[in-house]
Amino acid sequence: MKTALFGFAGTGKTELFRALAEPDKNITDQAIVKVPEPRLTPLVELFHPQKVTYTEIEYLDIPGGEEKKQGLGQRVVNAIRPYECLLAVLDAFSGLSSPEEQQREIETDLVINDLSVVEKRLERLQNDKKKAKNLANPREESLLHEIKEELDQGYPLRKKEKLQVIPELKGFGFLSAKPIIYVWNTPEDGIYSQSLPENNQTEGHIALSAKFERELTELDNPEDVGTFLNDLGLVQPARETIITKTYDLLGLITFLTAGEKEVRAWAIPKGNTAQEAAGAIHSDIQKGFIRAEVLSWNDFDNCRSFKKAKEKGVLRLEGKDYIVQDGDIITFRFNV
Repeated sequence: MKTALFGFAGTGKTELFRALAEPDKNITDQAIVKVPEPRLTPLVELFHPQKVTYTEIEYLDIPGGEEKKQGLGQRVVNAIRPYECLLAVLDAFSGLSSPEEQQREIETDLVINDLSVVEKRLERLQNDKKKAKNLANPREESLLHEIKEELDQGYPLRKKEKLQVIPELKGFGFLSAKPIIYVWNTPEDGIYSQSLPENNQTEGHIALSAKFERELTELDNPEDVGTFLNDLGLVQPARETIITKTYDLLGLITFLTAGEKEVRAWAIPKGNTAQEAAGAIHSDIQKGFIRAEVLSWNDFDNCRSFKKAKEKGVLRLEGKDYIVQDGDIITFRFNV
């Protein structure tokens, strides 16, 4: 659940990082950020718990970055490799280089680095063949040639979804296969909704003013935040959009637990079973799993009461193979 924030020099990435790290006044280059979860609010109003816990993701501000038109630099490339998701900041305020050009530079660097990894591995496999035929892996070699063909054409590997789930390729950490968000850092007085050209108004591109977002986090009165957002015709700070989108790109969903002691959001990978979700709470609950008492978020939202949900028959028991859905409220029955 880690995301690397990077960009060329002068793009404003550190200012954006400070906005994302809002609650932490003593940040360095690493921040643990709460994921916005409005579904906790009605549960808190119902149970008045002693504790409320949000899911969290981690952002790392990658230091430095070369000047535009000089490439990212090997140090930055090496620094972002261990991270599951990438957040690239583009300068959309100075006019010195277009955001589209910066995006192309970044994508080119990622592709070239992946190509280098593939070519080195293919060379190694060829040497293994010469020494002893049984050391070579024909399937791996075939897959690498397929990847090389994509990279030779300049295509990032994230566009080849079928390549993302092949076990033989997991260990390579291909950079162009990682999910990425492009943040267009606009002038403070820019109109967010109109900052992106029509062909870039996609889920992978977000326009904002990093300076404005940081200033919002410094306001002490929540009403002032609402006023500033209303003036720009915005519903929520763009930092929340980025955090939520990052969470989604990491392949995560949320299930909820609720009671008088704690109301909590839990992060699990999409597609997890009820028994696997139990393991997010404690390994003993997973091992001793019996049943999961599940109330979907929509059913709870309609009833606003577990008693009414039970009366309506929408509070149900599920087995260990049930696929957890985003927003499910779950009580686990287990025996240890």
